[in-house]
Amino acid sequence: METPQKLNFPVKTEARLHPATDVSMVSLKVSDLKRSIQFYTSQVGLKVLTQEQQKAILGAGQRAILELEEVAGARPQPENTTGLYHAAILFPDRHALAVKIAQLTAARVPLGYGDHLVSEAFYLSDPDENGLELYRDRPRREWAWSDSQVRMATDPIDFDSFFSEIKDDEDVASLSPAAPVGTKLGHVHLRVADIPLAEQFYHGVLGFDVTARLPGALFVSAGGYHHHIGMNTWQSRGGKPPVEPSAGLRHFSILLPDVAELERVMKQVLAAGMAVERDTASATLHDPFQNRIQLVVNEPRTI
Repeated sequence: METPQKLNFPVKTEARLHPATDVSMVSLKVSDLKRSIQFYTSQVGLKVLTQEQQKAILGAGQRAILELEEVAGARPQPENTTGLYHAAILFPDRHALAVKIAQLTAARVPLGYGDHLVSEAFYLSDPDENGLELYRDRPRREWAWSDSQVRMATDPIDFDSFFSEIKDDEDVASLSPAAPVGTKLGHVHLRVADIPLAEQFYHGVLGFDVTARLPGALFVSAGGYHHHIGMNTWQSRGGKPPVEPSAGLRHFSILLPDVAELERVMKQVLAAGMAVERDTASATLHDPFQNRIQLVVNEPRTI
């Protein structure tokens, strides 16, 4: 596998993505499709929207969130490699997230957690050790910004307040495990080998705004969101993609509002000397760490 190369494109903060840009769907490689579908439906609460012999698309309502692809012999991704850190599923409100976390706790699913000031988040892994985040956003008016950087932290969650969202007359065990309509992919967090190179690509080439910096980590977004893409080197500094067959990231999608924005972004990508596969309303490329990205146009994928 080729090592990351310096891009031809300089960082240009004026080349910003359209504020309506979003993330759309993540495709994950798994070792056993049936086992993974069971986990994502019974535990996370997604439903199968379409299924083939080796692939399935899962989501909430009719909105696609995850694609699962079975890869024979896939092993969990080693920590010192680039790829997926976690896929983050955004619940529409605090009550919906509290119900889901209460259900997972009752099922004794191991969870990590943190109050990130802009959000409350819980962390778990699927059967192939693909990382997941389940979270809810605080209202944007409560986010604190300073010099274009959003304040984030990892504080303890106030569980008394959090679980008070569940009413006394609600029997969590009897409530549907299904994620409610409005649940969507909120962001993608990647393992990368080098933060300056990641910034050069995601900010300088694609045009995301840098919204936060932490030791060994970078967060970027469009339209004033706290982050659509997170990147860190905590387990992957200087790393390379995992040797196949491996579980982990197949690709993730960035949703652009129209073809004109896709064409504008493509000019910058080509100016950076990067290879791109194109069709009328989408493009596929790789970041400097071989994470595969699909740029797609129009509405989030629905079935």
